[in-house]
Amino acid sequence: MNNLSENLVILFFSILLLLVTFLVASPSIASASIAETESELHATAVASEQAQININTASAVEIAAAMKGVGLKTADAIVTYRKANGPFKTIKSVTKVKGVGDKTLLKNKGVIVLE
Repeated sequence: MNNLSENLVILFFSILLLLVTFLVASPSIASASIAETESELHATAVASEQAQININTASAVEIAAAMKGVGLKTADAIVTYRKANGPFKTIKSVTKVKGVGDKTLLKNKGVIVLE
């Protein structure tokens, strides 16, 4: 083999080695990225679980986002009730709203505040 042919063979195998290395490393990189994303999502979920919501000032969207088991429809009902009857005086009084019961209050113990 002449010098040019040898160099081309070496170049070919070098490129092949780099390609194989990249393909083998790619799943590791992807799984690390997925693990990072899952970790960030978990941290966000934990932070939102610990966040408190003032039921007397929050919007329906804020209530639905903060309270477990409360969707936008029920959160809207909470805001409507509050506007019609004034601020809630006790956390238990939130159960007067249709769709909010004792189980919902239990799920959200420590999340709901009145001021």
